[in-house]
Amino acid sequence: MPVKRARFSKRVAKLFGAERVCRVASVGEAGMPHLVPVCHALVGERVYFGSGNDARKVLNLRQNPRVAVTVDLYAEDWSQIKGVMLQGTAKLVRRGPAFARARKRLYAKYPQYPREAALSVADSVIVEVTPTHVFTWGLD
Repeated sequence: MPVKRARFSKRVAKLFGAERVCRVASVGEAGMPHLVPVCHALVGERVYFGSGNDARKVLNLRQNPRVAVTVDLYAEDWSQIKGVMLQGTAKLVRRGPAFARARKRLYAKYPQYPREAALSVADSVIVEVTPTHVFTWGLD
């Protein structure tokens, strides 16, 4: 059965695309949540991030592809706090043209990526997140 995709508003896409770090939550086999920051790229309405093959988030997503991704902006004036949380499904991209395209987008957004944390098909995956639900705050 195909995954029902959520639609992004222009404000959601702007905030999510511009931010440099998002947080990714996955759940392992024992039901323990795992939450980590990652560098991401937004392509259309999908979120991409790279990782090592053996990272906890990847191991979790192999067992359970459900994922949550959050971008938020804190402000001392709480009326200015903004954020987006996506819930969706993750696909692990291990090689091929999809891997190369997503890596190119990540490298374009983060010029230090190739020398600091190069993504290789030998030891890396790219995670593609397809949102099914989008929640926002402060973006009215």
